[in-house]
Amino acid sequence: MDNIITNTPQPVHHKKTSKWKVATVVLAVLLIVSIIGSSYISMMAISGNAVATNAVDFINAELLQGQATATLQDAEKDTKLGLIKATVLVGGQPTPVYISKDGKTMFLNAIDLTTKSTDTPVQESPAVDVPKSDKPEVELFVMSECPYGTQIEKGILPVVKVLENDIDFKVKFVYYAMHGEKEVKEQLNQYCIQEEQNDKYLDYLYCYLDAGDGETCLETAGIDTTKLKTCTEAADEEFEITKNFEDQASWLSGRFPLFNTDKADNEKYQIAGSPGLVINGEVVSSARDSASLLKAICGAFNTEPEACVQQFSATAPGAGFGWDTTSANNAAAAGCGV
Repeated sequence: MDNIITNTPQPVHHKKTSKWKVATVVLAVLLIVSIIGSSYISMMAISGNAVATNAVDFINAELLQGQATATLQDAEKDTKLGLIKATVLVGGQPTPVYISKDGKTMFLNAIDLTTKSTDTPVQESPAVDVPKSDKPEVELFVMSECPYGTQIEKGILPVVKVLENDIDFKVKFVYYAMHGEKEVKEQLNQYCIQEEQNDKYLDYLYCYLDAGDGETCLETAGIDTTKLKTCTEAADEEFEITKNFEDQASWLSGRFPLFNTDKADNEKYQIAGSPGLVINGEVVSSARDSASLLKAICGAFNTEPEACVQQFSATAPGAGFGWDTTSANNAAAAGCGV
């Protein structure tokens, strides 16, 4: 599952690991919704401990898949909410998880609808003073297969399309890959498409975010594959992509191959995981819906262009691939990293 945050540029403090924890369970929720009907065993009429244990087994087998290990700390019945509350340890960090009594559905948070909104104040991220410019530079750091990276990409692409030439926009890559060889190859392709066929990159990315099918999207976007192959071979050698992938001794924490096409910028901005948004040289914490991202970028203009009055949805895209999904998770916290 997705979350690890160590930084070659800077050591990561323990509080960073909470992102890994939150992302792990949030993604579990998203995946369970889509597959629970066919793949999860029936757990009717079994005890709370058994339900929680089976949920942990599912997280380990289907979600973490050896990237980390979840263990059950304790489980109890929440009579008020009518759910089973389990505390799951992932990377040594405790995470509360709520499971329906029949064991068929799992939630990161159970919301008590009888609680008034005034009982829990909304926590907002501190504002960042982003320098203004005539043409803001927008850098989005992702891992291409990270569900939260694809989530913010889906949120920002409509904004980039509207602002067109008013901004300098580029997708960059986190300095390590968490999602295997597919991610490494995909990022190398995207790096080169931006470098040499940038006028086709947004069309390619729109296609890729639908189903993660890079081969089909090369054709759909009209990418010159001969030119792409020449570029990827040169970039592979320059940044030692394959060399790092094959040399497991060099992997971050012994588990994740280094990916250094944007190493200098990762160090400059202390990027530790996916996603990371930088506007005019400042790391920005933004919700992932198009409305919030437009507001964040337009706030960096000396004089806002007319496009900044565009009305976008304030509902975040779903995490992962697919344009037809929506998600209640619109925070800037969930991500992929150690």
